[in-house]
Amino acid sequence: MYLLGYDVGSSSVKATLLEAETGIVTASASSPKKEMLITARAPGWAEQSPALWWEHIKKATAEILTASRIDPAEIAAIGISYQMHGLVLTDRNGQVLRDAIIWCDSRAVEIGEKAAKAIGEEKCLKRLLNFPGNFTASKLKWVMEHEPDIFKRTRKIMLPGDYIAFRLTGRIKTTPSGLSEGILWDFQERQVATLVLDQYGIDRDLLPEVVPTFSVQGELTTSAAAELQLTAGTKVSYRGGDQPNNALSLNVLEPGEIAATAGTSGVVYGIGEQSDYDPQSRVNTFVHVNNTPERPRYGVLLCLNGTGILNSWLKHNVMGGVEDYAQMNELASHVPVGARGLRILPYGNGAERTLGNRNINCSMHGLNFNTHHRAHLLRAGQEGIVFALNYGLDIMRRMNLKIEKVRAGNTNMFLSPLFASAFATVTGATVELYDTDGSQGAARGAGLGAGIYKNYNEMFVGLKRTGTIEPDKNTAGIYQQAYQDWLKTLRRQLG
Repeated sequence: MYLLGYDVGSSSVKATLLEAETGIVTASASSPKKEMLITARAPGWAEQSPALWWEHIKKATAEILTASRIDPAEIAAIGISYQMHGLVLTDRNGQVLRDAIIWCDSRAVEIGEKAAKAIGEEKCLKRLLNFPGNFTASKLKWVMEHEPDIFKRTRKIMLPGDYIAFRLTGRIKTTPSGLSEGILWDFQERQVATLVLDQYGIDRDLLPEVVPTFSVQGELTTSAAAELQLTAGTKVSYRGGDQPNNALSLNVLEPGEIAATAGTSGVVYGIGEQSDYDPQSRVNTFVHVNNTPERPRYGVLLCLNGTGILNSWLKHNVMGGVEDYAQMNELASHVPVGARGLRILPYGNGAERTLGNRNINCSMHGLNFNTHHRAHLLRAGQEGIVFALNYGLDIMRRMNLKIEKVRAGNTNMFLSPLFASAFATVTGATVELYDTDGSQGAARGAGLGAGIYKNYNEMFVGLKRTGTIEPDKNTAGIYQQAYQDWLKTLRRQLG
């Protein structure tokens, strides 16, 4: 018996086939091999075609079926992880009306700011645990104001994961966790946030039906099965936003546990049992995937948009013939801590929540033509990402979240020994690395949702820790001085 997990990101779609009994990966694939296209029709915008996600789901599925040679009928359940905060609009026939407005699009910042004032900032924080900000609800309001013809034709709005589940099952549904990430969930009333809908003039009927995160949410239709070469009737039994799901994949479910990821964006996600919030909404609190009324679980999310995308930009625009990230890591490792005074602020991928939804773009400071070369840029890039994450972690620390042990997948930026060591040393946290990723987490979640796993302990069979990185006492002082220099630069840039 097998479980199939999809992780639909903004860079690629990854699929993993997991043997349910052992938790061992049978096959995995990602598509495309290079980053998916993100369209920016205006500064600060970011859009993707949902058809692109479906195309690469088909390609990744075909690849794992070819590699594994299993009978598709042996796949018992499917789970979905997806890029958070996106907006998909469909008409009465389920046809997509425009490209999805995705997570790093910052066009709705001003709309969210006005809504927070109109609703009342204190009421927003108490009932939504966030300001409406640049999240899904505010993006929908932007469409209402700027694309009224499209809005009039809209019959359902969906998060990216809701749309993929719809393509698989023909059923339009969402979850409390998903609604909370769109700032459409009232934590006080434990229902859809009518105070946001009323403020924006959004009809409740535009939202999907709400179902539990772990549940049979539909079955694979005949047409979807034919496109994917899978078996009709296969259960679709889990969906989660990429960061809650990343935490799930790392068995981060209980208060005090912390998950981190450093892909296109960088995220630290801490679990709490109290509905706490940052008074300025610079980090955000959402419903975690294992939340229940009896055992509340909330995820506090710190997001840095400009993470792996900075490393990718350096690779494609600075490195010339160097095609391997491992080579870049090796070059950077020969430069001392602090990159000889070169500092990079990695805020070049839209409005940043930790900066109060400001978009200050990426900038380099202290560049000396006689001192610095490309290896210094690589080192300063990785350090700048770590410093920016630590800046956000300081906000979480003020919310009484303890940052002592962090779990991360042994992937993306954490594949860099320099980055992993710098992260541990600057934050003071022990980093545990695991051989897992979002698509594995989605597969495990599907097993629980379909009743194949009876509890969380069973769900994590086969999860392996691959390494532990402790803070480096020898470089801690040097890193702290470099961080303070970087912090002064950021404060000057912010004015």
